[in-house]
Amino acid sequence: MPASATNARIASLLTPLSSGCISPSDCVSKMTLPEKEGQMTQVEKNAFTMAGNSITDITTYFIGSVLSGGGGGPNGAGGTATQWANMVDNFQSYALQTRLGIPLIYGADAVHGHNNVYGATLFPHNIGLGAMHDPALITQVEQVTRDEVLGTGVRWTFAPCVCTPQDIRWGRTYEGYSENPSDNATDGSAAIVGFQGSNGTLGPTNILATAKHFIGDGHTAWGTGSPYLNEGNAQISEQQLDAIDLPPYQSAVSNKVGSVMISYSSWNGLKDHANQYLITTKLKGTGTDSYGTPNLGFQGFVVSDWQAIDQISSDYNYDVRTAINAGIDMVMVPDKYKTFISTLDTEIKAGSIPMSRIDDAVTRILTEKFAAGLFTQPSTNRSYTPNVGSAAHRAVARQAERESQVLLKNNGVLPLSKTGSYTLVVGGSHADNLGYQLGGWSISWQGGSGTTTVGTTLWQAIQQAGLSSSVKLNFVGTRTKGNYKGDVGIVAVGETPYAEGNGDTNTLALSNSDATAVSDVCSRVTKCVVLLFSGRPMIINTQLNQSSAFVASWIGSTEGEGITDVLFGDYGFQGKLTYTWPNAVTQEPCNQNNSCTGALFPYGYGITPF
Repeated sequence: MPASATNARIASLLTPLSSGCISPSDCVSKMTLPEKEGQMTQVEKNAFTMAGNSITDITTYFIGSVLSGGGGGPNGAGGTATQWANMVDNFQSYALQTRLGIPLIYGADAVHGHNNVYGATLFPHNIGLGAMHDPALITQVEQVTRDEVLGTGVRWTFAPCVCTPQDIRWGRTYEGYSENPSDNATDGSAAIVGFQGSNGTLGPTNILATAKHFIGDGHTAWGTGSPYLNEGNAQISEQQLDAIDLPPYQSAVSNKVGSVMISYSSWNGLKDHANQYLITTKLKGTGTDSYGTPNLGFQGFVVSDWQAIDQISSDYNYDVRTAINAGIDMVMVPDKYKTFISTLDTEIKAGSIPMSRIDDAVTRILTEKFAAGLFTQPSTNRSYTPNVGSAAHRAVARQAERESQVLLKNNGVLPLSKTGSYTLVVGGSHADNLGYQLGGWSISWQGGSGTTTVGTTLWQAIQQAGLSSSVKLNFVGTRTKGNYKGDVGIVAVGETPYAEGNGDTNTLALSNSDATAVSDVCSRVTKCVVLLFSGRPMIINTQLNQSSAFVASWIGSTEGEGITDVLFGDYGFQGKLTYTWPNAVTQEPCNQNNSCTGALFPYGYGITPF
């Protein structure tokens, strides 16, 4: 079918049926059991093309939600905003053909901008946003993200992560704003306001936010994960959980976050996805716990993580009934949706899951769909689509990039002159590699190398920084050995991209090639500036000593000009660490909450302005 005919078919179907329902309670009163089961099911979009499946299953099984996993674009990783909007509207058209015309809600991991979409504006990861200590700018960042998400038809982001990482060996450290719970409470709530509007207003001009991962994911003990720390065990008391892990969720619920995602991890040996006390009592309940800490009274809906209920046991029927009875409202299946629905149906009909629990789950889901305006505007608002990656949006990312830079050392070299007469040598693995600059969760789940999307590398930004002809540039890239010399060197190194468990490390060490690059460049110039692109503090003692200036540049942004803004003195450095920087990996976990001493740099450190 030609594209024009396909679009015409979609357009003709993107209006809820007149025989539909007018409120969550009205819907629930009219729904059959299969319709309710479908609302509780979230399917990854690629599942519909697997053998034996069809996109028409959205209609047949009354599917309530579809998501794109990391890299889940219209035709694999990437895809333009228009391609995304066409894809999402096509899925929606099948949901609207159901008896009650209940729209689906489409979700995606827009965790540092709309990071799966080619050409979108990407921001520093949360560790960099935290270093800004600027909640108002975080709100602005997520307002931009909201608008770019709306331009693709997606109405739900699995963000913000409000975890409180306590051990930076964890591969998800960069998803946390800080090791400090009060920072995460403040910054997470600022993000929720950006996504959902003030006081959780939602509506068709906002998107549903997700506070994740409830709870204790940043507190898992090293060595307890199988195979990853992400799936490990938080071996802590409820008092510690209340003091360190709970505050960001208290703040998120106060700001009326619409959804909460459960953590893969366990608390003292019991999987969070199976923990009725954590989900139904502590998150959704009222009153207080035995230590006097108020339960949160969460009114939105709870979603599982990717295929996470399968980790509860080896018995899938047990997994389904345990997870739903624990308080999970929507299950991110993500692909075996027919098996999930069939199992859920069996457990309900056996009396293992009460209908009151099903009706509560469906009511919660539909309440957020109505609040989000999906029943009145289920299709993409195409007025947002042309602004994805716009100059105005990139200006906000550039500001966030420069405010996130943390100056750790400066022996009279920064700011660099734009008009002086000197030779500037630029090199290192991250100097001109956009994919490395962005890190994980960038176009693809694990991130990549090279020009993966539209953006400006550090080297490109230096060339565009307005330097006079008296500044001689010598780009050596990764070929840092050779017969060259200079007055100043900029060497950019760091972690290669990763996400989740693939980032777990027991060394926190730079690669041998990066360490060599720093030695090579710094030994051939008079003054040497080292930039570290990473998702966490690393062990940098040798490189710190070799440098004249050292900058923690973090990862995540498409806007390299934000770095040159501070290197060349257009703006002063503002960033302050939100993580304790260890001297050695053997100090981990090393943070404010465990009274770690002897750190290389303490929480809150950062030279400002130069």
